[in-house]
Amino acid sequence: MRKLVAGTLAVSVVGVPTALAAGAENPDQTPPTKKLVATTTLDKHWKHTKRVLKTKRKAAAEPDVSVPPQLQQIAQCESHGDPHAIGGGGTYRGKYQFDMGTWASVGGQGDPAAAPEAEQDKRAAILYSRTGPSQWPVCGA
Repeated sequence: MRKLVAGTLAVSVVGVPTALAAGAENPDQTPPTKKLVATTTLDKHWKHTKRVLKTKRKAAAEPDVSVPPQLQQIAQCESHGDPHAIGGGGTYRGKYQFDMGTWASVGGQGDPAAAPEAEQDKRAAILYSRTGPSQWPVCGA
C-alpha cells in the first residue's frame, strides 16, 4: 500500500538580486521586492507544484522636508519645535499648533500632534504658501 506524501520541500526568497541580498549598496535607494515561494513535493496527481505565498515591498523612508527659516521660527515660538505639543486647552496641536479645521484644510488627517514631524512640516509649508504668516498671529509677526 502506498502513502501519498504532500509536504513542503523548500521555502526560498526570489526576486532579490544576489548583490542586494548580500548587503551591497542599492544605488537608487529603492527597497527590493521579495517573493516567498513554497515548493510542494507532490500534489494529488504526483506532480511538483509551486505557489507564491506572499509578495512584500518595504516602505521607502519618508523624505526630509526642507523647512524654511520662517517656519522654523514659527515652530520654535509656537511649540519650542515639539511635534507632539498640545496647547490652548487641547485646541492647538503639533509643532505648528494647528487647529483641526486648519489641519484638514491643508490635507492633514487625524490628529496633527500624532502625525510625523515631516508631515507637519509639509502641511505647514502648504499653509504658509497660501496665507503667509497670518495663520500664526503671535509667532508669525
